[in-house]
Amino acid sequence: MDTFSPAAAGLAWHFDPELLRRHDRPGPRYTSYPTAPHFHDGYGELALREAIAGSNRLGRPLSLYVHVPYCSSPCFYCGCNRVITRDHSKGISYVARVLSEADLMAPQFDPAREVIQLHLGGGTPNFLAPAQMRELLEGLRERFNFSTAAARDFSIELDPRFVTRADIAGLAALGFNRASLGVQDFDPDVQKAINREQGVEATLDILRACREYGLRSVNVDLIYGLPKQTLAGFAQTLETVLRERPDRLAVYGYAHLPHLFRAQRQIADADLPGPDQKLALLGLAVQRLSEAGYQYIGMDHFALPEEDLSRAQRAGQLHRNFMGYTTHADTDLIGLGASAISHIGDTYSQNPRELPAWEAAVDAGRLPVWRGLQLDEDDVLRAELIGQLMCQGEVDGAALAARHGVDFEAYFADGLRALATLQADGLADYAQGVVRASERGRPLLRLLAMCFDRYLAQPDQPVRYSRAI
Repeated sequence: MDTFSPAAAGLAWHFDPELLRRHDRPGPRYTSYPTAPHFHDGYGELALREAIAGSNRLGRPLSLYVHVPYCSSPCFYCGCNRVITRDHSKGISYVARVLSEADLMAPQFDPAREVIQLHLGGGTPNFLAPAQMRELLEGLRERFNFSTAAARDFSIELDPRFVTRADIAGLAALGFNRASLGVQDFDPDVQKAINREQGVEATLDILRACREYGLRSVNVDLIYGLPKQTLAGFAQTLETVLRERPDRLAVYGYAHLPHLFRAQRQIADADLPGPDQKLALLGLAVQRLSEAGYQYIGMDHFALPEEDLSRAQRAGQLHRNFMGYTTHADTDLIGLGASAISHIGDTYSQNPRELPAWEAAVDAGRLPVWRGLQLDEDDVLRAELIGQLMCQGEVDGAALAARHGVDFEAYFADGLRALATLQADGLADYAQGVVRASERGRPLLRLLAMCFDRYLAQPDQPVRYSRAI
């Protein structure tokens, strides 16, 4: 059994508020490279079919992502692609169309390729009634070759307000072995301000039910920087959650972008914590999670040392994609549903974000490709570099360059010059061909990655990103 030493693994988070304040600026979250804003509508259905045919020759396992866009009520902080409705019958037609899309997609893949990973995201996946969820999972299992291996990773995002113990039992019976519970903050004033009121005990009871019914990993989502949030209130939330020892925690920073997300216009600017208080909230979370023995994975994610994510990171096998951090790196990702993104070989393709456009394409018997991208050699090289930085906090540039037949220092001269600013502040090191985030720089991994992102240097493609902190 492996042992965990934060210092030895280089995975500690040294919290330095002054450095974070100085370097806090907008940037991509790098769930892909190139990032989704650079996809274009010149990539279509034919290109996707060709990409799948090429991927079949490699025979890699498959990951499935299903986007369920519906929510019963709007959470004011949310920036996800979702549709607000209380009409749960909409789930019936949505499931039917997802399976119709699967009918178009599945025959393109070699049937010997196993689905080793499945994730339902949203929206609110548990908007679907138990019968609809069963129809969806059984239908996907009929169309794809689902793995039965112990290492399979079948996960679902849950809104604890709308799920019961019986639902958890049903999900476990369908094969789910991971769940992510949205908590955000238990403070009643914060919950009212974000239109998401949920009881503490009812939420914790769902977490316990996940364990009782055999799910091997439970994640809890928290958010700092929400309206009405205080250090005392957030400390109480952290204490309450940590008593339950969830296997993973995601501690996201709230990005207030009301010009992009209509629901956020319900939040008064005056109710938001200022920059210093927001940093203090983050610092509090880092302190409490570190004291509780959680390993810092990267970005917003923490996990217990024995959890699969932590083990994968220590083994150099961590991967990052549109589902976040994952242990299954060597897969092709199939996205089903409105706005879902696929990553097949060296290509990305995205379904229409708007529900009617996705429905029309599926009803017409077309693979619903809205936009995408064929990566060139430079994209592939930089994607590998950025992926290693985001997952491991370092990259052996010399070894990477040798695999791709380039000279690292010559090829990435601009990136290394940009890195020098971070080096001067002690956030990064570069020696003997290895780029490495320092302990102080680990909270700002995306800034290291940005040094090597050639698209950020293209002024004709302005893109708005959330801030690093």
